[in-house]
Amino acid sequence: MKKPNLLFLFADQWRRNAIGFMNKEEVLTPNLDNFSKEAMTFTNAYSTCPLCSPSRATILTGKYPISHGVITNCKPNLDNVYLKENEITIGDVLKKEGYSTGYIGKWHLDDPEAQNGNTPISGAKNWDAYTPPGPKRHGFDFWYSYGADDNHFTPHYWNDSPEQIKVNKWSVEHETDIALDFISKNKDDNFALFVSWNPPHTPLDQIPQEYVDLYKDIDIKIRENVILENIIDHPKTIEPFSFTKEKYIDMVKRYYGAITGVDINFQRIIKYLKDNNLFEDTIVVVTADHGEMLCSHGLWSKHVWYDESLSVPFIVSYGNNIKYGFNETVLSGVDIMPTLLSMLNINIPDSVEGKDLSLAFQGKYIENTAITMCYPGNQNLIKTLKKEGKNPLAYGWRSIISKDETYVYFNSYDGKTTQEEFVYKNKEDEYQLNPIYLDKNENKWRGILRTWAENFKDPIFKK
Repeated sequence: MKKPNLLFLFADQWRRNAIGFMNKEEVLTPNLDNFSKEAMTFTNAYSTCPLCSPSRATILTGKYPISHGVITNCKPNLDNVYLKENEITIGDVLKKEGYSTGYIGKWHLDDPEAQNGNTPISGAKNWDAYTPPGPKRHGFDFWYSYGADDNHFTPHYWNDSPEQIKVNKWSVEHETDIALDFISKNKDDNFALFVSWNPPHTPLDQIPQEYVDLYKDIDIKIRENVILENIIDHPKTIEPFSFTKEKYIDMVKRYYGAITGVDINFQRIIKYLKDNNLFEDTIVVVTADHGEMLCSHGLWSKHVWYDESLSVPFIVSYGNNIKYGFNETVLSGVDIMPTLLSMLNINIPDSVEGKDLSLAFQGKYIENTAITMCYPGNQNLIKTLKKEGKNPLAYGWRSIISKDETYVYFNSYDGKTTQEEFVYKNKEDEYQLNPIYLDKNENKWRGILRTWAENFKDPIFKK
């Protein structure tokens, strides 16, 4: 009996509410809106760590960053921060199960090649890397990928040699072309394909104008928690800047335009599956590695516990094998691998730390929490903490998200700022403007976090 195929589509920096059918933002996604009618949407899906490399490593391994070791982005001058060859990923498992496996697009899980002034033969620069055939590809046989690069109009890729494949086409459209070719060549086999689109990740000036123009006459509402002066990122690694209201709305339209472009190319894949009688037998997952703040709370980018940064789409179809609609079960990146393997009727490796939530696809609500986190990632700050005899992994923040509340334990990044602890009421305080600060006494959330930290050897309480 032929096993179901797996098609895992994920974009970078795409927050959950930036989809039309969620009815929260003025974004145009007609194809995803239609897709949702024959799929299940998790309305409480979160990134385990709202940063590219840690989130991707967690999705692939089903393990927390503290366990797989990718605690920040893979970038130069950091020791040992990449996805190790001995980690068991979903790609490794699917290959052993006989699937034709493929990975297309952004990887960002390898040690950058341009370390210590090296000039690699692959031409990789800055955070980028060519990942050669072998164990670092973690079971993905077809490879059309790059490490980290944000040239959306002129992307490059590597296949099975260090020679760059340079392209003059919007990356989402080109990667969709490659995905369709892979599916066409493997449609008679069991295939498992991961497609990692970089947009709507910045820069937002590299969006085809035809998608931006769709928003020309749309009135964009500014979220109640947006602040347009002295904008920073949460770790404070960028210089403060400000937007006029007009400039900000233009930027949001570009962000939405990128998502519309993803939506249009997504439909090309769905059409092919349906035209070739593959849709009913393919588990299709649409998600993201993390969200985007877009100036909510005066913050840019991600790396913070707010909903705009942590929340992600998670929409799954599998023909008539699942119940359509919305499910409030809390799911995070660590739960994805065990849930998908269970749906594929494949044994879950003992190394996995997440929870199998596959019963949710039968319409059940499953009690669960998302434990999310960020660690210091700035190279100079990490060196300073170590010089002071402090463990950098004891700092940053940890969060526990239930259906009703978001608890945050923030231990600063620099080892000097006062520790803070607070809770948001998720439904009553949609924009997270009213944190409820907790005193120094033990509380139920801190107790849950303490148990988690002991189980997974996270030193947050051992600074």
